[in-house]
This record gives sequence, structure tokens and C-alpha cells, in this order.
Amino acid sequence: MRTVYLGTSKFAVEVLDRLAASPHRPRLVVSRPDRPRGRGRRLQPPPVAERAAVLGIETIQPESVNGEDARRQIAAAEPAAVVICAYGALIRDPLLSEHKLLNVHPSLLPRWRGAAPIERAIEAGDEETGVTIMRPTPELDAGPMCLQRSEPIRADDDFGSLAQRLAALGGELLVETLDTHPPFRDQPDHGVTYAEKIGPADRRLDPARPAAELERRVRALNPHVGTYVDLPDGERLGVRRAAVAAGTDAVPPAALVTRGSVLLLGTARGALELLEVHPPGRRTMTAADWLRGYGSGLSS
Repeated sequence: MRTVYLGTSKFAVEVLDRLAASPHRPRLVVSRPDRPRGRGRRLQPPPVAERAAVLGIETIQPESVNGEDARRQIAAAEPAAVVICAYGALIRDPLLSEHKLLNVHPSLLPRWRGAAPIERAIEAGDEETGVTIMRPTPELDAGPMCLQRSEPIRADDDFGSLAQRLAALGGELLVETLDTHPPFRDQPDHGVTYAEKIGPADRRLDPARPAAELERRVRALNPHVGTYVDLPDGERLGVRRAAVAAGTDAVPPAALVTRGSVLLLGTARGALELLEVHPPGRRTMTAADWLRGYGSGLSS
């Protein structure tokens, strides 16, 4: 089946790889424009555009996929299906109506419609999530679905580990959909939740929240976005890995304290042990290594 693939993020790369290895190899890849990335903020192509170049697939990067020129180029590829995965922009009419569209969405719809379904599932403490193949409609992630498969969320999963498994599952379900043409069914009206986009405020580990909630937030936003705590000197200390502390003396709420080589954040309920941290302008390191250079600035 002739396909066109719309994708941008690292998550969409593995789905593209699986599609390209199938009989439904895309004739055209559509990705977002180059953007500044990295410490030097150099203009770089998105991960899907980089991968499509390696695969030798023609790629366009329009400012708007809904624009007339982009729609003309998609139509020229004569796709039997246009596949969307983590594209990062809304698809609107008339493009919505011009082709058979399939969206690879990493959640068990109708739970976690929206921009950050993997992060919000981890943060909420869900025991499972999954992938849904659905048909886009004007209402966000509310269209009919044809295939859905679950994936457990492990106690030690962060975004990186869970996203990798979901991307592999998404590629499998997409190819299965294109192979077998399963029937579509409407999403149920109950159980709808929305995965709001991750914003700057989400990155801060607010000590007014319970330690268990903050531990899940650290896993949900690492390694791609990152979380942080406020230091007494006003700097931010990135937190890459954390755990709910057990068997420690009481830690005052909102206090950042040391217990030997252990770094603890007092919270509304319990304490959060910071295991790996990312100081400003330096590499990620264990909290114990960081404390050797900064520990004098904290209470014990």
C-alpha cells in the first residue's frame, strides 16, 4: 500500500523504521521545519527528517502541513493512506478529508488524549498504557479506533524506557492495520482524560506535593525534558533520578538536607531521595559526587 508518513520526534523514528521495512514503505515523509537544538542552539533537522534521509525517502518540511503547497505534494505521492505519528501540529481540513488518515497514538484511548500521553500516564501512576491506531478528526484524538494493545508500566520505567517499548508496539500495530484493514469503532464516552502539554512549571519538583508523586514526575520527564529542585542560593539543580526515601529521620517540608552522602528533599508526605543530579553547566552525576563539592551549602 502506498503511504505518506507525517512524523517529527524521536518516538516517531522507530515507527518510521518499521513502516519502511514493510510493504508499505512511505513514498514521502513530511516532518517539521529545522529548529535550534542543543547547547549551541544550532539549527538542526528533527529526528524523523534525519532518519528519512538515511533511509533514502523523499522528505519535505513545510511551515504548515495544512498549506496548499504541502497538500499538493502529499497528493502527488498518491497515497492510499497517510500515517501520522508524533507530528507535533494539528491536521485540519481540507487535509483531514482528502486522504485516508491513520494516527499512531501512545495511550489506551480514550484515556490520555492530547500532547503528552506517555508522561501523564507515568505521572498519574497508571499500571498500564498502550498504543491505539485511530482515525484523526477535528476533535483532538477523539476519532474512531481500529486496533489497540496494552503495555504494562513498570515500577522503574521512565519516559525513555516506556517510549521505546511503545514505539516498537506502535510500529507493529501500524503495519498490522495496513495489512489487515480492521474495522473502526467509536471511542467510548466514559474514561476520557487529557494529557496536557508539558510546560515549564511541570519541571519543578514542588515540595508541597507528596514524595511518591514527585518520584513519578522525575521518571515521567526524564531523560528528555528533565526536572529540578530549587537550591538555597537560587540556582536550579536538575534531577535525573530519584526514589521515595525509606527509613530516614523526618525531613522538614521543603527542606533540602543531607544525611551523610544522601541528598533528601522534604515534601508534604515523606522525603524524596535525589539519586542522580545535573548541576548547571556540568555533567549528570550521582548526588553523592555532587555533595562533595556543594554539601557545605546544605543543612544536615
